[in-house]
Amino acid sequence: ETLRPKGSEGNQLAAALRPAAALATSSAMAFVKVLKNTSYFKRFQVKPRRRREGKTDYRARRKMVRQDKNKFNNKKYRLVVRFTNRRVICQIMYATIRGDMVVAQATSTELTKYGVPVGHKNYAAAYCTGLLVARRVLKKFGLDETFKGKEEIDGEDYHVEDEENDQRPFKCILDVGLQTTAVGHRMWGALKGAVDGGLHIPHTNKKFPGFKPAEEKGQEAEYDAEAHKEKIFGAHVKEYMEMLEEEDPTKYEAHFAKFIAEDINGEKLEEMYTEAHEKIKEDPEYEPAEKKGITHTREADQITSSDGTEHVRSKKIGLEARRAKVAEKIAAAQAKLMEEDDDE
Repeated sequence: ETLRPKGSEGNQLAAALRPAAALATSSAMAFVKVLKNTSYFKRFQVKPRRRREGKTDYRARRKMVRQDKNKFNNKKYRLVVRFTNRRVICQIMYATIRGDMVVAQATSTELTKYGVPVGHKNYAAAYCTGLLVARRVLKKFGLDETFKGKEEIDGEDYHVEDEENDQRPFKCILDVGLQTTAVGHRMWGALKGAVDGGLHIPHTNKKFPGFKPAEEKGQEAEYDAEAHKEKIFGAHVKEYMEMLEEEDPTKYEAHFAKFIAEDINGEKLEEMYTEAHEKIKEDPEYEPAEKKGITHTREADQITSSDGTEHVRSKKIGLEARRAKVAEKIAAAQAKLMEEDDDE
């Protein structure tokens, strides 16, 4: 029988041994199974490239692109709306196994031709761009005379499919990509412009500016078309310009420098957009920019252009030339070492 100290000495010894026992137990339980082993990586399947880059929501894309089997090979058109830091881009496209095919495109930078030289990324510009792409695609398919769209732009609901026509309207669905579908977003301006332009795009007005949901159950929601009309004609920009001009003239001159350079103030905005809508309906055709006809001449890495400018552009020399270049460097280094050995 093992003898153990009694009393206070025994308690002290037991207390001293407890941490060591706990450490031994924890070290025994510290083994963790490696899950990401060779078998895991052999079976790992990478995501599609545009998912890895964070550019495409494939769950949403599958829903938009998927076609019924009894409509095999029929084109399913989408109105693709994207926003950059400088402009609005609207495209009508359909998906194929080779990739998306663009039928028509309009960007807000084209609005300069229609009398809107500045402010190419606000709500009013998005509306104009949507209207432009709608009229352009209808003209391409010869439907511009059949579906003329909404004559008076007042912000009210408009559905071209509700009108009586012998021919069905051009239908497409809205594609906003990764953008959150927030209430009052500029994407709804592009949608409203395309709808007023004569396209059949299934939608409701719940996300439009001026929509007010029901406060209590049983009540009806309200839609203020006048508030939406003000956004379409840039009234919110006008209010901000006037406020800034009165309270902080320095910031106004810096913030609206391009507006001032084009002699555009808050009072002229509504008239400018009204005229742009009329011009877009009259002539939505795209006019490519004239080619400048500049030619370029290369001498080694120096490029001389016919307009008098010069640029340096390095040219790839190829694998064999690179290997020869490396061999020359090695030979020169070896020769230098041999000379140093001879001198010694």
